[in-house]
Amino acid sequence: MDRKRLLIYGGITVVLAALVYLQFRTWKNFDWPIFWTQWKHISPARILAAVAFIYVSYYLRALRWKIFLRGIRRDVSATSLLAPTVIGFTGLAILGRPGELIRPYLIAVRTSLSFSYQMAVWTVERIFDIGAFTVLLTFAIFYPGTALHSIAEYRGVQVFGFLFIGLAAGVSFGAILVSRYGEGISTWVERRFSAEVGHRISQKLRDFHRGLDTIHGPRAFLEICGVSLVMWACIAGAYLEVVRSYGTSLQQLSFSKVFPLMGSSMVGSLIQLPGVGGGSQLGTISALQHIFNVSHELAANCGILLWLATFVSVVPVGLVLAQFERLSLRKLSAASQQAEDVAAAVPPSQ
Repeated sequence: MDRKRLLIYGGITVVLAALVYLQFRTWKNFDWPIFWTQWKHISPARILAAVAFIYVSYYLRALRWKIFLRGIRRDVSATSLLAPTVIGFTGLAILGRPGELIRPYLIAVRTSLSFSYQMAVWTVERIFDIGAFTVLLTFAIFYPGTALHSIAEYRGVQVFGFLFIGLAAGVSFGAILVSRYGEGISTWVERRFSAEVGHRISQKLRDFHRGLDTIHGPRAFLEICGVSLVMWACIAGAYLEVVRSYGTSLQQLSFSKVFPLMGSSMVGSLIQLPGVGGGSQLGTISALQHIFNVSHELAANCGILLWLATFVSVVPVGLVLAQFERLSLRKLSAASQQAEDVAAAVPPSQ
């Protein structure tokens, strides 16, 4: 592990330690026996249903990637992209951010297309993720009659929704600018900053511009939007199954109420350690406690189980697939990082 990565992980560890300390310092009466007892009352059938929803979402991710590639490789099927998707998310769960590039790297190898092209698709995919989740979150918060209107912290949830709307609007506006003026913006950035920094940023912008070109017409756009919405609805279904697995303890959490939990987990995941997470669990625990007034013990228990069911459950199948294909996650991570460095070093004229 290089020095830069060690410094990053060190900084994340310090931030997480501080957040954990601040969280648990307020729990002066935390009852550990109750915390452990709650595991005995969980419904295994609902947890299995949650995991099934998550695996359906992985197939939908593969299907969405297939639509992105349809303009240049119509013979690529969603099924052929499913194994790289599962192995990629396994690498992300175990290795953290260094494993995030495994999926586009494997798809590049599997489809015999360039890694830079897959990175362009991966970048645009993030926009559709933010947009689809924001649409569902907005509907859950602002549509008249949803269960969120009845909670005491509704004003705070509204602010949370507006923040996501602002993020989605900003990202969408940036995408429109890059789509129309991508080359001009890239050239300006390259001249404005130092040679290395300017080139890297401009290369990312050019990749993003290429990624937008993978949306081949209105039909593809609508298909990608539809798949993205269904995918995030499946993830919400997984969250609902987990919270409902506790029986009467969390019955007040309906389908609309899980979206603030998901958003809190997404924000928390920006600060997490490989293999152990940390930020996403703290995000959901905090949301359960402060938005839905769940007890400390139940919030901690449910936050951990949500992370295991929705993020870590991919690991067993992913490791089996990687072993079957004789792949090493660490070697894949190193190879994908090297491929990214090579792509970033290619001059714009190429």
